[in-house]
Amino acid sequence: MSTFQQDPSTSEQTGRRTAPLRTTRPGSDGEHLVQWRLGTTERADRFYAEQVLDRLNPRMRDFTARQEMFFLATADRHGACDSTFRAGPPGFLHVLDDTTLAYPEYRGNGVHASLGNIEENPHVGVLMVDFLRDRIGLHVNGRARVVADDEMRRAHPDAALAVDPVPGRRALVWVEIAVDEAYIHCAKHIPHLQKVPARGSGRSWGTDDVKRKGGDFFGAAADAPERGPFVPPPRADPATWRAAAETVLAKADSAAGARAFSGWFSRGAGPRRAAQAKAEELPRDAHRSALGGASPAWRAGHVPQP
Repeated sequence: MSTFQQDPSTSEQTGRRTAPLRTTRPGSDGEHLVQWRLGTTERADRFYAEQVLDRLNPRMRDFTARQEMFFLATADRHGACDSTFRAGPPGFLHVLDDTTLAYPEYRGNGVHASLGNIEENPHVGVLMVDFLRDRIGLHVNGRARVVADDEMRRAHPDAALAVDPVPGRRALVWVEIAVDEAYIHCAKHIPHLQKVPARGSGRSWGTDDVKRKGGDFFGAAADAPERGPFVPPPRADPATWRAAAETVLAKADSAAGARAFSGWFSRGAGPRRAAQAKAEELPRDAHRSALGGASPAWRAGHVPQP
């Protein structure tokens, strides 16, 4: 979905500024077509008008600040999707202001599917659901970028980004999200859950212990020999897919205005662009440091270990 565009106006009678006209319908062409086919256009337009905001209002900010989990949707430059789950102590999804969220990426399985998608395509969808108290949900759609831990702390010294004492909850990097849309997820199908006392030592943040991570719950590892040996091909050099990803990132830039959303590579003229061109001729291991980027420590691969 995309945000309302607003057309500010002034009352001829009073000379005072009136509420802006919202002249662009949020959402995709596809959803508008389905609304027409199913006869829900009027109902959808009422929801757009009443519920879809381009920022977090005070109630949304309070709701976000107490959440202990959320669901995250990302897609690569081809549109192939991934959905995942993020959890932490209350407030781990930080509200930096009414148009910016940030959360730490903890140590996981090493795949980094979400971070990888964000490097190619910054558009993300966040869904928070309060199963315990209010039994309500909040959608936040926006554009994300990966930020090194030290850079995030320098940029937001007053945001209470304390270093978590639990090793498995220390940020490898941060994901910062510029809010495009925020709107309610209705309560009618959300189950009401209750917390139960933690068993044993509680959650095993950052552990590599196979059993504590859930073991081979679905039996995939046990069946691996039947699928044959895994012999992955060489990893793709970023230069081979840079042009395609630049198209996606350029669209995000145009929506962002003055705020740039760079992926793996930095775009623009000057020495940095020359470094990119030179990087295309380097071996893959040298490619990272040559590309540079908005977050030097992250781009160069100097990621702090938990």
